[in-house]
Amino acid sequence: MTEETRPATLYGIQYLRALAALAVVLFHAGERSGHPLAIGAAGVDVFFVISGFIMWVIVARRPVPPGRFLAERLRRVVPVYWLATGVMVAGALLGLFPNLVLTAPHLLASLFFVPFASPSSGEVWPLLVQGWTLNYELFFYAVFAACLFLPARLRLAAVAAVFLGLVALGLTVASENPLFVTYTRPIILEFVAGMLIGRLWLAGRVRGRGPGLALVVLSLAGFAAIGLLRLPFDEWTCGPLAAMLIYGTAALERAGGVPHLRLPALLGDASYSIYLWHTFAISVVAKAGTMLGLAPALVFIAAVLAGVLAGLAGYGLVERPLLRGFSAKRRPEAVRKAVAAEG
Repeated sequence: MTEETRPATLYGIQYLRALAALAVVLFHAGERSGHPLAIGAAGVDVFFVISGFIMWVIVARRPVPPGRFLAERLRRVVPVYWLATGVMVAGALLGLFPNLVLTAPHLLASLFFVPFASPSSGEVWPLLVQGWTLNYELFFYAVFAACLFLPARLRLAAVAAVFLGLVALGLTVASENPLFVTYTRPIILEFVAGMLIGRLWLAGRVRGRGPGLALVVLSLAGFAAIGLLRLPFDEWTCGPLAAMLIYGTAALERAGGVPHLRLPALLGDASYSIYLWHTFAISVVAKAGTMLGLAPALVFIAAVLAGVLAGLAGYGLVERPLLRGFSAKRRPEAVRKAVAAEG
């Protein structure tokens, strides 16, 4: 396929976004119901590789200045995250989260994506715990935006050099500073892997239905083996598996082997909201299950369903209207520029 005939929506990538979000839901539901599914945390690795892939493809298809790129990403990420964090704060003030310690420095760090040790647990987590991944996302966006000042042929190498340098620094220097510990983790290399796959895909070098399917199957088998055998895992194992999954799916996209399925596509669209809101619903279901004496398996199933439904509700009632509002505000300016260009 040429750039002109290539579909705007990559359904395979959408389905992987849904899969990654569901994996995280399963992970947290398992934690709260006594059915540990630690491998579900690898959904984050899949998200990071997808993020690198999508950012590369978006900018290659529609070049934008660095400032506009950052503004668009902030509009996409920040409002819903701040709202979810606000719900956490309100719940803490009402006594719904008795173990949550509220402090102004931690709140500010959470809102502005600054890694900070939580006074509740000592872990480098924001108030909304799953928001720790957004610290990485915003850091990646900032580095990616800075590299947009460079010629297109140098951008991947520049981001790779920065991230490899940070990882090397983390491997050679000991520090407990939250900023240092966060941004020198090897997990940041997953963004680079996604960018590389995106570059190869746009260049037509990711192809082959057979190889693509083989990579997808091998990746899923690897994740399953880790989960079933309860093997230790980290970004060094899950990162390559996630990259294989995205590469294989991209190859299937190139071969036209990914159909449009409405429910998985919807879950992919709602993946960000599912990721942000699912823990609220899971907490409610887990507490209700304990009070009612329900079987752990039933609590687990109910928690998963509630988490997904909460995310879908958040997408329909909050995220989607916000995105439409931002699009409506930008539309008159786009029309004005189009008219000026035609005149």
